[in-house]
Amino acid sequence: MIAILDYGAGNLRSVARALEVVGADVEVTQDPARIALADGLVVPGQGSAVDAMRRLEGLRLVDPLLGYAHSGRPVLGVCLGEQIIFESSDEGGGVPCLGLVRGTCRRLEVGRDRKVPHMGWNSVKVRSAHPFLAGVPDGSYFYFVHSYYVDPIEPEDVVGETEYGVTFASIVARGNVFATQFHPEKSGEVGLRIYANFARECQRATPSAVVSAASGVV
Repeated sequence: MIAILDYGAGNLRSVARALEVVGADVEVTQDPARIALADGLVVPGQGSAVDAMRRLEGLRLVDPLLGYAHSGRPVLGVCLGEQIIFESSDEGGGVPCLGLVRGTCRRLEVGRDRKVPHMGWNSVKVRSAHPFLAGVPDGSYFYFVHSYYVDPIEPEDVVGETEYGVTFASIVARGNVFATQFHPEKSGEVGLRIYANFARECQRATPSAVVSAASGVV
């Protein structure tokens, strides 16, 4: 089962539908016990990092989310879900985030021919191979909707980059954690390929990791 984290940040149904299309068993949940038993975890989201962190804390989901990530099973962040896995965001004057990846989130700058939010199709230059990108051609176009972008400290965490006034990390990965600034579920066949790859890797989650997480040992 793949758990989709429900913390009131939206975009749940479209992510669930995309995973169902590629054959995954999906559960939308905010129950820590169900999250702990999942083979994979998706952290979706739209909107503000400030509001997202407030909701996660209010629902007491920060520790279950971090515990799951530390269990070694696959975690996929989407859009806002990519931003909040970093240490902080400049949004709202600055807000601490989850700290799974070193770095922060910065606001995109408006340009003469460049609006913010960055909304629509844009290409991704793949910087390093990753199992979740198997079958995804370099330079593929994905659908973006965002005003902030992640700025990783460690160059090796950058898997893909996109140009929009600045070259930013549109795909990042550290260990078992993988995240995209774009929306794979809104990006046609190439986006579904990412979800299919994610679902395949979730099937390989080790039973020992599931048992350890469920018992609180991570």
